[in-house]
Amino acid sequence: MKTSILFATLCVVLSTTNLSARYTTAPKNLDYNELNAQAQNEYLKPIRPGYDKKNPYWNNFSFKFTYAPAFDFETVKGAKSYRYTITENPEATEKINKKVVKIINNKFSPISFTASTPNSSLAPVWNKIPAANVILKVDALDSKGNVIKTVGERKFLRDYGFCGPYNNAVRPYKEAAIKGMLYIHNMEEMKCWIDSGVPNMNYAHYTYANKIISAVISNEVLVAKYVPSEREKAIKTAEAAAAFLVKLSQPANSPMAYFPPTYYKNLIASKRAENQGAVMTMDAVFVINAFLDLYDATHQQKYFDFAVNIARTYKKLQNADGSFPIKTYIATGKPTNERKAMLHGICQASLRLLQDYNVTEFEDMRKKAEIWMHNGAVKSFDMTGQFEDVTVNGIKPYENLTNSTAAPYANYLCSKKTITEEELQDARDLLRLSEDQFTYWNFLYNEWGFRRFNTPCVIEQYKYKTPVDASASNVSGGFLAYYKATGDKLAFAKAKALIDNMTIQQIHKNGYQPTTWDVSIKKTNELSIWLNCALSATKRMLEMSELMQEK
Repeated sequence: MKTSILFATLCVVLSTTNLSARYTTAPKNLDYNELNAQAQNEYLKPIRPGYDKKNPYWNNFSFKFTYAPAFDFETVKGAKSYRYTITENPEATEKINKKVVKIINNKFSPISFTASTPNSSLAPVWNKIPAANVILKVDALDSKGNVIKTVGERKFLRDYGFCGPYNNAVRPYKEAAIKGMLYIHNMEEMKCWIDSGVPNMNYAHYTYANKIISAVISNEVLVAKYVPSEREKAIKTAEAAAAFLVKLSQPANSPMAYFPPTYYKNLIASKRAENQGAVMTMDAVFVINAFLDLYDATHQQKYFDFAVNIARTYKKLQNADGSFPIKTYIATGKPTNERKAMLHGICQASLRLLQDYNVTEFEDMRKKAEIWMHNGAVKSFDMTGQFEDVTVNGIKPYENLTNSTAAPYANYLCSKKTITEEELQDARDLLRLSEDQFTYWNFLYNEWGFRRFNTPCVIEQYKYKTPVDASASNVSGGFLAYYKATGDKLAFAKAKALIDNMTIQQIHKNGYQPTTWDVSIKKTNELSIWLNCALSATKRMLEMSELMQEK
């Protein structure tokens, strides 16, 4: 795999972009010398720097950068200039099974430059810094160059940037996708749906009913489509899982009508006090999409109607400003706290209802949600993680950023039939954030002689710094949507590198798609799979197969 230690950046100008264009096939050729140079240039431009007075400083909790960063360091009265000095951090370590292991940095001599302000970006020297854990110190200087005060210090990883080509897919994307969907289809824990119609709780993740059981339905619909010999069994499984969700759902006359529960039984996060009697408001979106999938496969109106009825409840729950609560008491429909939900899911589901089924009744809800997202989360750049097993209580702004909000919303914006220049700019910035903070194109070796992450990969969130297949799917999906909207070959190449690695990480004998792509010391019986994550990888490989026009 090729690597490089020099990276820079320059934002692509879109003034000549035809926003009505849609690229439906993969580029015929990828010139990696050209693409790598483009990537190096793009890495020199900071992502929404606060010094422009239009954006907040969003990176106070950031621990790595691929794009040249700028930091919120204080101005000192009487200072004539500021000296920026970057040195190697020799103390960087990682913890592996309770053992602290030293990371081996690329060596370099101290690098410095001066600027007129303490919050300039590191662009002047960014392409001189190798991939390494570094220490940045900024000193205020008087007119003679003497240090008045150290105004700031940050430790972070100056990360590798994109440098293709990477390892190609080890099998056709369609074949890998079918292997993945059949692995789930044949799991022992899937037999319960036909046998009893209730989840086998030996697979503990069934406790997240909306997310995981919806994945069962959508996976089985794919099996029915791509493996005709298994269609009958797959549809029976999907319908049994759907019937179970309907049975768990709230009555039609209740505040949360038709909503199935986020939490089922008393396992893992479902047993926490703050989750008792509550739902993650956006989790029912998984059910909307799963029931629409099942409707497409069976043409049974009841599945379509159930999906629409959930959407109607969303319409009732929406606040006047377009927002939704992040978590809601299922008995009352009242929010459990003042935190607001990220709305990529409901925007995407509403758009699907419009574009695929010509359902227009949710357009006002979608447009209001878009306005809230633009004026709130996107403008502030606080793309905070909202997971059913990670609390938001006590989380400060920017403390737990995630690609799982940023990249899907970028995908949504790029998937609209009509996209404005401003929306495209927002999508590009969200994808840059997803790459900068969460994507690893390569990884430094540690003193044990291996790279901890199986790169290229994407970690999930600040609070869970682990590469996850669903995160690779989120980011590659955003890049593919951006490519389809603009024809940017670099976006396609980045998506391809991540999707190719899905086929590499997959266990070729049985199609098992590991949820995490990290190197650790585990027994084989400790391997686990999140069905929703594996499903997302399957869908992304199918999308790539279509673009590549595989037979």
